[in-house]
Amino acid sequence: MEFSELIKARKSVRGYLPKPVPRELIEEIIEVAKWSPSSMNTQPWHVHVVTGEPLDRIRRGNTENMLQGVPPKRDFPMKESYEGIHRKRQVDIAIQLFDAMGIARDDKERRTDWVMRGFRQFDAPVSLVLTYDKYLEPAAISQFDLGALSHALVLAAWERGLGSVINGQGIMQSAVVREHAGIPDDQNIMICIAMGYPDEDFVANGVKSVREDATHFVRYVGF
Repeated sequence: MEFSELIKARKSVRGYLPKPVPRELIEEIIEVAKWSPSSMNTQPWHVHVVTGEPLDRIRRGNTENMLQGVPPKRDFPMKESYEGIHRKRQVDIAIQLFDAMGIARDDKERRTDWVMRGFRQFDAPVSLVLTYDKYLEPAAISQFDLGALSHALVLAAWERGLGSVINGQGIMQSAVVREHAGIPDDQNIMICIAMGYPDEDFVANGVKSVREDATHFVRYVGF
């Protein structure tokens, strides 16, 4: 499909079929995505593709830590809570998802289970963990480059019939991910991407987030 159609059609997938994804398909997706732009062609990314028992161990470790109250610890600082319009957009998509799933506001058990899905990598058959070399710190521009790679990965996956969701929860217990994915100590974990074949019967997969009108965030100068 045309790029303008592809980028609008893609959506976050939070429910997957228990169907393995062939390694060859992941390799094809990465071969496309690696052409993403990067600052001065530094290409600062590493991609760790995890599936099977190692991914199950990450799910278990993340879940156990969170339920035991182990504080999240990422490899780089970030704002953990949003305010103002950013908080409103975060809440709006949560409302859409909870409404689709029929999760009531006072249903603490189902709301907790929904949150834990993120720490389980949304039960996807594959997780792509993106990292960069620690010596690049302060690494804002390298993190920007990994964002470009992430976008290319999810678009290339969607074009090939795979769903995905860029998943910050999945790497909030970075020590767990590092251990079971065998990530070297000289790399920082940036983000992970849950990926697999979408479960069309999972109702939350029908939810698509909205975008602001461009007039809210664009200024034209000199036109």
